[in-house]
Amino acid sequence: MAGKKQFDVDVALDAAMVQFWRAGYADTSLDDLSKATGLNRSSIYSSLGDKDALYLRCLDRYAARYGDKYDQALAKAAEEPLRAIREFFDVTLNRIADPEVPDGCLVAQTAMAIPVLSPGIAARATEALGLQHARLRTALRAAKVPDADDFAVHLAAVNQSLAVMSRAGASQKQLRAIVDISLAALSRARS
Repeated sequence: MAGKKQFDVDVALDAAMVQFWRAGYADTSLDDLSKATGLNRSSIYSSLGDKDALYLRCLDRYAARYGDKYDQALAKAAEEPLRAIREFFDVTLNRIADPEVPDGCLVAQTAMAIPVLSPGIAARATEALGLQHARLRTALRAAKVPDADDFAVHLAAVNQSLAVMSRAGASQKQLRAIVDISLAALSRARS
């Protein structure tokens, strides 16, 4: 249509996701979103929704993008549980090391801000954390790991802490040491 500006919704959502990821929900203004996406406020509202709706879309996008990678890493957990868990953590460590995306984790960042977020966003963050715990629990049960439920809680917490620690300046070496200690504990439990 003549006079109607066209844009790629996926590109705009990725740009908004990175902005929220970098600054957090509370510290991202509509002006920030406008600069990040290249869209004016009315285009953001009409095409992507209000700030809460846009944040939810970005959180879902983030969770799906990395959730698929976590699922792939854990796919062979029944046969090779330690390798699968290492690959699970590698998804996080590779994301943290990727210079193309902000440091940390959008889900972890959202979870830490739950007390000041709307109930809808808080629920979605809790749901995303629950999905990560569930995928780990399923993988560990398939591998017949003793105390699979407890290990799933622990490994999910370790995974989120990697993102928090990276934002606080922990080195890749320190983050790998955290993973190694968790894998050693899992290995001992399987013996």
